[in-house]
Amino acid sequence: MPKRDFKNKIIVITGAAGGLGQALCRRFGAAGAVIIGLDRAAASLEQLAQQCRRNHLNFTGYVCDVTDFEATQQILHNILQQFGRIEVLINNAGISHRSRFVRTNLSVIHQVMAVNFFGALHCTAAALPALIQNKGMIIVLSSVAGFSPLIGRTGYAASKHALHGFFESLRTEVNGEGVHILMVCPSFIATPINKNALGGDGKPVQHEQVIVGKKMPPEEAAQRIFTAASHEKKFLIIG
Repeated sequence: MPKRDFKNKIIVITGAAGGLGQALCRRFGAAGAVIIGLDRAAASLEQLAQQCRRNHLNFTGYVCDVTDFEATQQILHNILQQFGRIEVLINNAGISHRSRFVRTNLSVIHQVMAVNFFGALHCTAAALPALIQNKGMIIVLSSVAGFSPLIGRTGYAASKHALHGFFESLRTEVNGEGVHILMVCPSFIATPINKNALGGDGKPVQHEQVIVGKKMPPEEAAQRIFTAASHEKKFLIIG
């Protein structure tokens, strides 16, 4: 039997306008949750909001760059003022790069860390008091790169390893206060993150990604995440 029911729960999802982000908004929204979507892409966020309204899902979007802590903190404060609580935080925002380290500008790795690690850190820091108060949940989108080598993806792997170090340690601090943390490690999902990957020079990468197996539809990944969250799993590998 599921341990968590997400009906009427206030769920904040970062990177909401991306492929997996949209699928997560739809899946948790279909369960009756109140979805707060954060993304820096204003036009895509508005399209998502319109789609959710057509499907009678309770969705509110905020334009937010999670790499900016002060701006993120203010938006989380505004959410708490408007909705009164936050019960689930899904740290989904992320970017990737594809280039061997010897041909990668360090600014690219700084950018990847800023979104993938510090973005999650900023949102968690701003939301954690509310999550503790409501015995809530944090869902972290890591990757198989968070525990396995990935050629040509040193910065991406570093950012995902950092997520594991931080959130698995945080779990030991907040578990006694009723806050649950789920680490999600997908392999290859059919989302725009790989099309938007950075090359070693910081520009969009030109070569195709090499993958093993087939890419999973984001809807299937979102369903697996929803099921794992409902059963309060600590770790989920997808694909």
